Amino acid sequence: MLAEEADRLVRDYLAAVEARDLERARPYLAEGAELIFPGGKRPKDLDQLVANSGGRYQKVAKRIEGVDVQPTAEGAIAYCHGVLYGMWADGAPFDDVRFVDRFEIVGGRIARQWVWNDAGEHRIARLQAQEAGA
Repeated sequence: MLAEEADRLVRDYLAAVEARDLERARPYLAEGAELIFPGGKRPKDLDQLVANSGGRYQKVAKRIEGVDVQPTAEGAIAYCHGVLYGMWADGAPFDDVRFVDRFEIVGGRIARQWVWNDAGEHRIARLQAQEAGA
C-alpha cells in the first residue's frame, strides 16, 4: 500500500467517526477489527465505541498534525498524531490533549487501531483544580 493511500484511509476513517457517520466509517474496518482505547477498553464495534465515549465527552474532535506511514508486506502501519479538543461530558471545553493512534492496515482496511491520549491526565488536573477552589 502506498503511503498516500494509507494516509487518506486513516484521515477519511477518523473524519467519518468524528462526524458520527458510522455507516461511512464501517467499510474502512476489516471484519473483526480490533479497537483498543485508553484503559484497555476494547469496544466490539463502532456503535459501542460511540456509546462508551458519551460518558466522557459531549463532543470530541482531532486536530491531526501528521500521519506517519510504514508500508508492510500486507499493507501498512500508520501513526496518526495531534491533539484532541471538544467538550467534556459536563459541557466544559478542552483543547491540546495529545493523542497518537496506531493503525494496522491489511488488505486496504483497518485491522487494528490502538489509541493513546492524555485525556485522563487532563481530567485529573481539572478535578484537582476544582477541589482546590471548593
